[in-house]
Amino acid sequence: MKQLPLYEQIYKDISESIANGTCKKGDRLPSEKELSEKYCVSRITSKKALDMLAEEGKIIRMAGKGSFVSGAVLAKEIQEAEDKGKTPGRLIGVILDGFGPSFGCRLLGSLEMECKNQGFSMVLRCSYGSIEEETRAIDDLLQIGVEGIIIMCVHDENYNSKVLQLVVERFPIVTIDRQLKGIPLSFVGTDNEAAARELANYLLNEGYKNICFAMPASRETPTLVDRQNGLTMAFREQGMIADESLWITDLKATLPSTRSEENLERDMRRITKYVESHPEVEAFFAVEYSIARIIYRCLYQMKMHKKCPVVCFDSSDNIIQESMFTHVRQDEDTIGHTSVRLLADALNGAKEPKTVLVPYQIIEATENGYD
Repeated sequence: MKQLPLYEQIYKDISESIANGTCKKGDRLPSEKELSEKYCVSRITSKKALDMLAEEGKIIRMAGKGSFVSGAVLAKEIQEAEDKGKTPGRLIGVILDGFGPSFGCRLLGSLEMECKNQGFSMVLRCSYGSIEEETRAIDDLLQIGVEGIIIMCVHDENYNSKVLQLVVERFPIVTIDRQLKGIPLSFVGTDNEAAARELANYLLNEGYKNICFAMPASRETPTLVDRQNGLTMAFREQGMIADESLWITDLKATLPSTRSEENLERDMRRITKYVESHPEVEAFFAVEYSIARIIYRCLYQMKMHKKCPVVCFDSSDNIIQESMFTHVRQDEDTIGHTSVRLLADALNGAKEPKTVLVPYQIIEATENGYD
């Protein structure tokens, strides 16, 4: 006899308990966690069984309260409670690598605002550049019963197995900022390759040929690879080859997992020594704003900041719109609300993953600009 899928077995057992009166109208059913422990399955599997029962009207699920055997009186009570706003909206999780004024704060605000528009309650967790913390954050969110997750994956060349498990189990999930290429997963973010190509062309068109590409000492993540490819593509289009021997690829102070005063001092010594030993370098292309600030500080101390321009991705947000560096401005507002809408679509049954590349801008440095 063919064995039932585990979620169908859970569904069948609960259905029989309701039919034979073991579970009566209004009775509270075991939680997703309790069912997953009883049947030795993931919470996603137990959730699927409960969702099937709810779709058939056999049970009623109340966010933050549990699942109950359906009945006319109970349904009326629940509807009245919902009408009075006594129950929260659907619960979703957001996991960010980190956030700050140069990138993340506006994104977070946009996520929260669109969640409010969609009637969602949002729970935030941060991974701080650690796959272990990212895994723990996912587990925590599943534990409290989120129905979907928006995640900014950590910088790493290896994909988190927990994220891949969610994809396999068709749990609603949307990635932002960092795309897991080759994985059927919805993504919202910037076309990093195109943006880097345009930013590099800005320098090349200004006559700067010996360009130092500066990046953190993280592994070759898709985002960083795209930015590298954009720069080398710009060189090729102008009949040149980017000199990778001029690149700095071992900076540590800006990574969430290695951020410290000690590493900041180390990076500044590294850059100062580099500038002294590479007088041919004419400009710097920093993959992120924090690295650009470190480079600028070193150039300023060496009195070279006026003749050696620095460009980068992102910039510190300020109300008077002055920019220290020519940079790529990513549309954090659109990334935020689009990702919530994609998750809402998935929660409402959309199956096909979507990739949404949000337009960016190249913002030139303002004269005497500062952040």
